[in-house]
Amino acid sequence: MSPTPLFHARGLAKVYRMGQVEVPALRGVDLDLFPGEFVVILGPSGSGKSTLLNILGGLDAPTAGSVQFKDHQLTEASETELTRYRREHVGFVFQFYNLIPSLTALENVSLVTALADSTPGMKPADPAETLRLVGLGDRLDNFPAQLSGGEQQRVAIARAVAKRPDVLLCDEPTGALDVETGKLVLAALQRANRELGTLTVIITHNASVAGMADRVLRLRNGAIASDERNSTPVAPDALSW
Repeated sequence: MSPTPLFHARGLAKVYRMGQVEVPALRGVDLDLFPGEFVVILGPSGSGKSTLLNILGGLDAPTAGSVQFKDHQLTEASETELTRYRREHVGFVFQFYNLIPSLTALENVSLVTALADSTPGMKPADPAETLRLVGLGDRLDNFPAQLSGGEQQRVAIARAVAKRPDVLLCDEPTGALDVETGKLVLAALQRANRELGTLTVIITHNASVAGMADRVLRLRNGAIASDERNSTPVAPDALSW
């Protein structure tokens, strides 16, 4: 029996209007994503990667087509329903960390778990354990200014996965980091994916990251150019950048 997809997208199109000019960002994308997958989406700037990620995350709406998450049609959801969807089911990791500078690493993560703990049906992870999962068990009481860029990004990952989301959406999570620090961040994402079973989707222009994925999608001009499975994903420290 085939697994049930977490996301079922059909005919996704997105057109942005710039004055009198229409700029297509997505052109009829069909896509199924499954629980527990580690997916890397590759493509140059302007290929539609961020647009696709934002639609999956309920941050943007397609011009045409549909996205189903479990039994819910995201493309028919109200703003209130989309807010609840993002709060209960999605974790986001962006290129910039967006930590609260006056709070420690532990307090930054605890903010999210406190909110999740007050939401019926949600069972967040222990904040300290989540920070240990990303290799920061000895940095719980440090403020963002006392952490390196890579450590701050790993706090952001811990914050995103602490509420135990169904999906973790990552937009160029290593874009502002050097190679070695980037590998540490990718290792944290891979570890969280394997230990928590969260569908993890990374968009990047760095083709080297594909080696660690279960599945690699390549976007070109707003369409899926290829969709391949990787039989032997490697650890990030084995990637050749």
